[in-house]
Amino acid sequence: MKASKQHDGSVFKNPSGLGPGLKGNPLPLLGEYFFGGAQRMPRAPLPVERPHEAWTQKVSSGLRVTWLGHSTVLLELDGLRVLTDPVFGARASPLTFAGPKRFHPVPASLDELPELDAVVLSHDHYDHLCRATIEALAKKSMPIITALGVGAHLEAMGVAHERITELDWHESVEVKGLRFTATPSQHFSGRGVHDRNATLWASWVIQTANRKVFFSGDTGLTEQFEDIGQKYGPFELVMLEVGAWHPSWGTIHLGPENALKAFQMLGGGTLLPVHWGTFNLALHAWDEPAETLVKLAEEQKLRVVTPKLGLVFEPAHLERPTAWWREVER
Repeated sequence: MKASKQHDGSVFKNPSGLGPGLKGNPLPLLGEYFFGGAQRMPRAPLPVERPHEAWTQKVSSGLRVTWLGHSTVLLELDGLRVLTDPVFGARASPLTFAGPKRFHPVPASLDELPELDAVVLSHDHYDHLCRATIEALAKKSMPIITALGVGAHLEAMGVAHERITELDWHESVEVKGLRFTATPSQHFSGRGVHDRNATLWASWVIQTANRKVFFSGDTGLTEQFEDIGQKYGPFELVMLEVGAWHPSWGTIHLGPENALKAFQMLGGGTLLPVHWGTFNLALHAWDEPAETLVKLAEEQKLRVVTPKLGLVFEPAHLERPTAWWREVER
């Protein structure tokens, strides 16, 4: 870890020097939290598709995708299955009785998933690394690929050391015909008071011989996306975080406008927005990230897909956004 260019001998840092922290006077932010009036949670559990039958069908295009909520996506690339940032617990929290609770049931439980070939973890925050989920995955056998330092968390949760691969930015590993490359992101890490930036965070290029996709994890807008697009692109699917953001922490989260900028820096293709619609982690209305993203994408004529939670789809066959959230009771 200390040999990493991202490590200063004490902690990991973004090359830009940017990180978490509020811009300006925090009092308006507190006022927005208590009196902003945004409907940060839907009035009823969000509807989901049950994907089980669709998973039994043949993939015709070579790439099939199921968004299971927040940043959890089941990717099927040339018959190989990868799960990103698996969070199947009821809350994104260190506590089982308090903290952000999910807006919808999980479309499928861990035990109902098809057999996985690998799991990829972007970083160690609670809405990406869920203890209950990892403890359940510890009983299975697939490898887990993650960023430097995160393996210690996984081992503490019962995952065997030999199943874990930790990568620095621009390092790669081959697993069962899948190639995982850790790429830069602009974020931070930590699960408690005393471990801020003790582990690395990363975005990910996931590919087979014929398919290539990009998964952002959590990130703010960084010029490094231009380099990633040129070095590793083009991508058949780009998964970028759009929710749980605010201008005051714009250096570490994209939000919809910057997600579209990052999408174009990466080379375009098809954008699947993630990191929204599952937990109340910010001050905006729960559906605002998707509403803004789709509006801007239509104006800029960019290809964005917003499938219903649990819907199994092939990006090559999905032509228009499916704005299912507009039908939800508010």
